[in-house]
Parts: sequence; structure tokens; C-alpha cells
Amino acid sequence: MDKNVSIYDKEGNKIKDIELPTHFSFKVREDIVWKAFRVYMFNSRQPYGTFKEAGLQSSAWTYKRRHRYRSSYGRGISRDPRAVIARVGGGFIWVARVVPHAVKGRRAHPPKAEKDWSRKINKKEKIIAILSAISGSADPYFLSNRYTRSFEYLKDSINRYGLPLIISNLEELNRAKDYRTLLEKFNLFSFVNYIKLNKKQRAGKGKLRGRRVKKNRGILFVLSSGANVPSISMDGVEIVSIDNINVDKLAPGGKVGRYIVWSEKAIEDLRKLYI
Repeated sequence: MDKNVSIYDKEGNKIKDIELPTHFSFKVREDIVWKAFRVYMFNSRQPYGTFKEAGLQSSAWTYKRRHRYRSSYGRGISRDPRAVIARVGGGFIWVARVVPHAVKGRRAHPPKAEKDWSRKINKKEKIIAILSAISGSADPYFLSNRYTRSFEYLKDSINRYGLPLIISNLEELNRAKDYRTLLEKFNLFSFVNYIKLNKKQRAGKGKLRGRRVKKNRGILFVLSSGANVPSISMDGVEIVSIDNINVDKLAPGGKVGRYIVWSEKAIEDLRKLYI
């Protein structure tokens, strides 16, 4: 890959050429990216479990000795803990409780809230995963593999401005309107519009749990360290500072090849990271 790349202003005009950091020429290890992504997902998982006393809050008991009051001896019933729900004549109506196979009983192996879902990964592997994701984002081969259906909407911008796309003073944009104008200048708005129009509703219970819609993560804008990241709600656009990049941002789903737009200052900050 060519080590030199052009920097453009917000109007799409070329300003100058700079030498890319070595991060963009790193060997892409898709297997380590997938491993790091899985670890990230496990570590961000919320623990869940059942109430520890569920199914056990019953006055049920069992007693098999003969000549005992309320004993189940000689009744031809199993030794399950039982509760009396009614008294008929001189006897009782017994109903099994507590045990897993009984109505209103406990679960045999319920999910436990104290379970530790976290996973570990070597620091070097984590760095390799991030470098691989950065390098893969500047390779048209990985972009075409990731955006199999929408890559045609990126072709014009890639052919004209190259990879990676670096824009000067990107930190000055703080409104959705500004980003929309920028996307139109660099022939990227059709790609974002495609993502907006190709959202799908998830099947199943996930619709009730905060993940009703399935859609592509779209374009990632990376700003410089300490920059004010605007809170913009736009389908297909995600903004992050270089301090907060991770495998999930650079390679969502553990797949390399996300289209990333870099700020000029973010590239300079990147030279000091992961070296």
C-alpha cells in the first residue's frame, strides 16, 4: 500500500500529502480480531440470574414415620416435600412443592447472577487486533468483503479520494447538518441513505429487549484525542475520539473492513499509540 495519502478540506479540495503511520501497513490477522471481539462482547455482557429463594418459599415438608400426625406413611405417595392445601374429613390433600418436577417448584439449574462472564486476552493480542482492524480499513479488499451489497455506493468516493479518507479540521463539525453536508461533498451520502432504507425488524423476543431493528453500523468518524464528540443521531454514522477506539468500533461483529473517516489530528495522535 502507498505510504503517502492526501488530506482534504471540508469542501473536498486537496490540501497536502502526508506519510501514513505504520499502523495502516500492519498484517491483518482476522482470527485475532474475531477473538478480541468475542472477549469484548463477553466483558460487556450484563450478568443475570434468578431469585435464589424462588420455588423454596413454601411450608412444604415430608415425613414418613408411622403413627405421626400428618405423616405420609402408608399413603402410597413419593417422598416429595408436600404442602397441605385442604382438609377433607379426617385427611389432608397433599400437593408436592419445592422439588424441580413439582408445580411451583424450584428450577433444577437456574442461571446464577454470580456467574462471571468476563474473559481475558493477552495485551499483545489486543493490540494486534486493533492494528489489524486499522490496517484492514484502508484495504479495498476487506471493504468489499464487508460491504457486499453496499460497496457500490462507496466506489466513487474510494476511487476519487483514496483510502483512508483524511479530512482536516473535522473537529469543527458539531451538528448533524454539518455531517450531512460533508457526506454529500465526498459522495458518501448515498451509502448512508442506503443503510437508512435497509433496516430490518428483528424476529423473536429481541424486539422487546432494546434491539428491535437490525442495521449496518455504517461510517465511523475518528476525531483527535480530547475532542468534543457531538451527540448526533444519524443512521449509518458513528463518531468517536481516538482515545475510545476499540475492536467493536473498528471491526463491528469481529469483521475487518469498516469504512473510517479520519481527522488529520487523529492521524497525528495515532502515531503515538500502539508503538
